[in-house]
Amino acid sequence: MLTQHAPRLWTYEEPLRFLSFEIGRIMTVIRLSSGELVVQSPAELTPALESALSALGDVRYVVPASKLHGHLYMEQYRAAFPAVELLAAPGLEARRTDLTFDGLLGDVPDPRWAADVDQVAVSGHRWLTELAFFHRSSRTLILGDVGYHVGSSAPLKTRLMARLAGVHGRISPPRDFRLTVANEATFRRSIRDVLAWDFDRVIPGHGEIVETGGKRAVLDGFDWLLQSAGDVDGDGGTRT
Repeated sequence: MLTQHAPRLWTYEEPLRFLSFEIGRIMTVIRLSSGELVVQSPAELTPALESALSALGDVRYVVPASKLHGHLYMEQYRAAFPAVELLAAPGLEARRTDLTFDGLLGDVPDPRWAADVDQVAVSGHRWLTELAFFHRSSRTLILGDVGYHVGSSAPLKTRLMARLAGVHGRISPPRDFRLTVANEATFRRSIRDVLAWDFDRVIPGHGEIVETGGKRAVLDGFDWLLQSAGDVDGDGGTRT
């Protein structure tokens, strides 16, 4: 039901079809040092998933990656867990007027989880700002649509699509996302902020989790952005 990756970190994967391609979607669960749970990009709350989450602890905070990614089932968590707080990504409050949010998230780590989790608002895209999270104790980077990573386990049709989109075996946004980056300098600055974190594992929004070597994988996946500014050196590091 839930896959444990570290003492306080779990994921849950559910199917998701996009334009007839099965791309899947990953939900991440973090147990804070307080014992409370953060659910990022919540999945549909089936009875089995509700039971599994309750066994881990108190579901306290539910957060999306963006106004497009990871918000569809937030209302189910409010109904199931009365003490839960729903937090909005930039632009989601206007998109989900049916929900009352308990806070708006941005580029500063939210005090609700700042002791355990860092965050960056990945800005510069024409239509959306996405939140990237870093779970310090497990050295895990958590992404949404900024981080597709379609691998060999995906259906053949999805793998073919991923090759065309530039996300097969690479952690990167698809080409259509790249083409709609409105401010490349701002977007690059956001990715540099992400790369400043000491992460090893990467949980993408769609595709396969990278258990180790995640920093190198993100550098490789964003070479189209970083090399154009001379940010990547020959050893795979970033210049300052």
